[in-house]
Amino acid sequence: MNFDWSVIYSSLPSLLQGAKLTLYITLSGLVGGMTVGLLFGLMRAYGNTFIRSLATLYIGLVRGTPIVVQVMFIYFALPMLIGLRVDPLTAAIVSIIVNSGAYIAEIVRGSFQSVAKGLHEAGLALGLPKWRVLAFVVGPVAFRRMVPPLGNQFIVSLKDTSLFIVIGVGELTRQGQEIMASNFRAVEVWTAVAILYLLMIGVMSLGLRLIEKRMHVL
Repeated sequence: MNFDWSVIYSSLPSLLQGAKLTLYITLSGLVGGMTVGLLFGLMRAYGNTFIRSLATLYIGLVRGTPIVVQVMFIYFALPMLIGLRVDPLTAAIVSIIVNSGAYIAEIVRGSFQSVAKGLHEAGLALGLPKWRVLAFVVGPVAFRRMVPPLGNQFIVSLKDTSLFIVIGVGELTRQGQEIMASNFRAVEVWTAVAILYLLMIGVMSLGLRLIEKRMHVL
């Protein structure tokens, strides 16, 4: 079978639209995931027994189930429990928030706890309240150490968006499937889809490397 480049050219507008939606879901989900992850990570690292138990339960539940099961639960089961319809795009973003938040929480916990205790104690000895010590003394050091594992999580979350095909979200993989169903040119279509994913992940990886260099990651 000959490789027909015209199939890629004609499919490109739809695939780029899908890639745009993929990036939107990823970035929106990661903004929420960073917030959730920071909260639960600090809860695990510095909370009392009850707070640590809550954070551990959330992280355990999320990390113990596949993201495709989570999005199916949010889209199909949650409306039956709360009586409120969830549209596919919202379900996709929420699932990225919930899923990435659990993994980011462990990254946050590990990064903060890896900072020498003497730095924390020095901040307290200066009379700073604990939240200021975490934010301005321990936090900057911990954040530099978070950058590499956070970069890996961002890439994983971007690739996870392809699983939202199961609820009909029109992201890149879904667009590729619909195009292939109409022209049966699997080689050209999935080659184009793969190249677009590689480009998005490549740009993201390059940006993260630049941040690591500028921050002199320890």
